[in-house]
Amino acid sequence: MTTLAMTADMLPYLAALLAAGAFAGILAGLLGVGGGIVLVPAFVAILTAAGYGTGDLMQVCLATSLATIFVTSIRSVLAHHRKGAVEWDIIRSWAPWIMAGAILGVWLVSRLSTQSLKLIFGVLVLAVASFMLVSRPDWRVADAPPTGLRRGALATTVGLVGVLLGIGGGSLGVPMLTLHGRPMHRAVATAAGFGAIIALPSVASFLFVPAAGPPPGTVGSVNLPIFAITIAMTLLTAPIGASLAHGTDARRLRRIFALFLLAVGLNMLRKALL
Repeated sequence: MTTLAMTADMLPYLAALLAAGAFAGILAGLLGVGGGIVLVPAFVAILTAAGYGTGDLMQVCLATSLATIFVTSIRSVLAHHRKGAVEWDIIRSWAPWIMAGAILGVWLVSRLSTQSLKLIFGVLVLAVASFMLVSRPDWRVADAPPTGLRRGALATTVGLVGVLLGIGGGSLGVPMLTLHGRPMHRAVATAAGFGAIIALPSVASFLFVPAAGPPPGTVGSVNLPIFAITIAMTLLTAPIGASLAHGTDARRLRRIFALFLLAVGLNMLRKALL
């Protein structure tokens, strides 16, 4: 096959990656959620269609998604810091536990099959979507973030689930912090920092964890071309989502997004059980 023909064959997959990155960036700006929960199933679908559906497919998708999360999380937390909304004491006290959970997540991902990881992803996404549908802003379990062993357990869970879903800290960190008395804007700002804490040790580890049957350009389990394409699009479109957010009903959008996640989770479960 000529180089021209190979390039032409890849154009539909390139277009799909550009669209996935753009969509993830808009959602991140619009709803304040990380794009990983959208990117992982998109990567799975695109790479499967491109002929890389066997081997350690989910491992590559999770690792590559986390690499994008590192960049977007740093950008987000710095923007929130300029507004004085980040509670750095929470980030510092939770960081060691989150990193421990992330490293545990890498260990699990490297030992589980793609089908098992699809099943876990589907179940966890359904749980996140269900909480988004039924939760209310005024729900509280305590007036302050937990300390001691309870903090360790919750923070470790944030890191572990973050790696298993290929996401930053927002999907779990925000509800955990709001349930413990933090205002929503501070919870979103602080949880943005969780993403970098999850991504840094996990991506550094995944770079040295080989994947079976990866697409070209994969170092360890991180696919560099997909990372570059995705991050370019998310950085371009996140400001668009942020602009749209000012003229929309955030609660209604979160409900719609939760329904979308239900469909994503059910579809991943269907693939896992085939």
